Formats: sequence, structure tokens, C-alpha cells
Amino acid sequence: MKKLLTLVAFILLLAGTGCSARTDRAEKKDSRPVVAVSFNAMKEFTAAVGGEYINIVSLVPEGAEPHGFQPTPEQMKKIHHARVLVVHGLGMEPWTGNVAQAADNPDLIVVEASRGIDAIPLEEEGNEQRAYDPHAWLSLKCARQEVEHIASALEQADPAHKEIYRRNAEAYKGELEKLRQEYEEKISRLPHKEFVAGHAAFAYLCRDFGLHMNSIESVFAEGEPSARQLTRLLDYCKAHHIRTIFTESGVSPKTSLTLAREIGAQTVPVYTMETSENGKSYLERMRSNLEKIYQHLQ
Repeated sequence: MKKLLTLVAFILLLAGTGCSARTDRAEKKDSRPVVAVSFNAMKEFTAAVGGEYINIVSLVPEGAEPHGFQPTPEQMKKIHHARVLVVHGLGMEPWTGNVAQAADNPDLIVVEASRGIDAIPLEEEGNEQRAYDPHAWLSLKCARQEVEHIASALEQADPAHKEIYRRNAEAYKGELEKLRQEYEEKISRLPHKEFVAGHAAFAYLCRDFGLHMNSIESVFAEGEPSARQLTRLLDYCKAHHIRTIFTESGVSPKTSLTLAREIGAQTVPVYTMETSENGKSYLERMRSNLEKIYQHLQ
């Protein structure tokens, strides 16, 4: 009997130790700063800098359009508990104006990743929140600046891991620059620099590489193009011998397919990084975009 009681006591001790260890691990995990991010590209940049030292919470649901997103009460609760909120800016997330106050989180560090970027103005929108093309994250040069802003915010929020965030940021910026240089050399040799996309999301990428983009839909991909716009686009395609229409997952392919049939072109999907796609990282998707553009402009 005494041996049995001793065995039971030993088992309870082990169980208690296991529970304690699990609790300690949970507390350690929960002690990481919560970093809320708006859409996928911001998540990618933030994860590259923060790694395992931060707890990332995504706000815009997979497949949702970041332009028209509005946080739900549940998502505002996530922002309330966050230490940092990473958004892109340039009118991409118009709901962020007073989000810290609305979420009752006065200590929230709000990072506008595109701050200070040489933004491309929009002439046709006539809306203060839509004065600039927001798609700067599709530029490898701009992405480097955005990563830098995110790193600075994480260092402020969690000084204990400042050196790790800085080291991660520099390594990731190096990868972005290496990819840019690789395709700068390749694209510079192309005989043709004009291409057509489903919507006008690639102006910053074009600026990086000296390319020229025309598109079926506008920057914010709203509404079908008019017959007059399509006629002009058709003339453009014929004048520049366009043989590929690049399409994106968030834009209806109907008009792209119609235009492609009209000019005898093919449609080729590319990534915009607004949502996660095919389980690929930002760098993998950006390389895929650049390689497709390079191959189809030869």
C-alpha cells in the first residue's frame, strides 16, 4: 500500500510539473508583443523582421479586398490588445484614421509602412484619400523602405530584441535588393518594355525597371471599362504588339479574356500580394512576377 501511495504521489508530481511547464510555455508565448497587420504583404514584411519574437494577427480576411475593408468588433478587439499595428497607407486602408482611439488603445504604435515613399500621384481620382497609387509594396525599392519602418516600430515596442529585429531587417532588405539587381540587368536587355495588366497595380514595379504598363481597370479596380476605353486599349495592344495580358486573382478575368481573344494574346496570372497565394512567400511571388514579365516581353 505504501509503495502504491508513493507511486501515485510520483505520478501526480510529474503531472504537476508537466502542467507547470505547459503554463510557463504559454505565458512565454503570450508575452510576445501582439502585432496586428492589415493585409498579406504587410504580414510578410512584418514576419521577416519579427520572426518568432512577435505574435502576428492578420485583420483583413483571406480573399477580402483591403480597399473596402472595415474592421469588425472582433477585429477591433484584436487591435485593442495589440502593441503595434502595421498598415500600408497611401489610401489603401482608409479605416485606420482614428483606429487607436476607436480601439481604446492609446499606447498602440501605428506604422504606416509607406511613409516617406516617393508616391505616384493619381490624376483621375479626385479624392483626397485616393490621391496616390497605393501599390508601392509591389516595388522592391519601396519594399525596402517599408521593412525599415516596420523594424523601427518593432524595436520601439520590444527593445529587448532590438538587435534581432535590426539584423533580420537588414538581411531581408538584402534579399530584396539582390532580387531587384538580378532582374534590373535582365529586363534592361528586353527589346519591348510595354505590357497590359488586369488592373493598374504595377506602376511602382514599372518605375523600378523602366517598364510601361497599360491596364483594363483602374488603380482601385472599380467598374467595367467603357467601350471607348476598351477601344483605346485595343489600339494600344495592336500598336505595341501585346501578346500577353497579365491577370490578378482579385480582379474579374472576363474583360481580360475578351481582350486577349480579340488580339490573339494569352492571359498569364501574376501576384499582387494583397492576400496569401499558393503558399508562396513575398520573395517567391515577386520573383515569379518578374520572371513572367521578362519571359513574355522577349
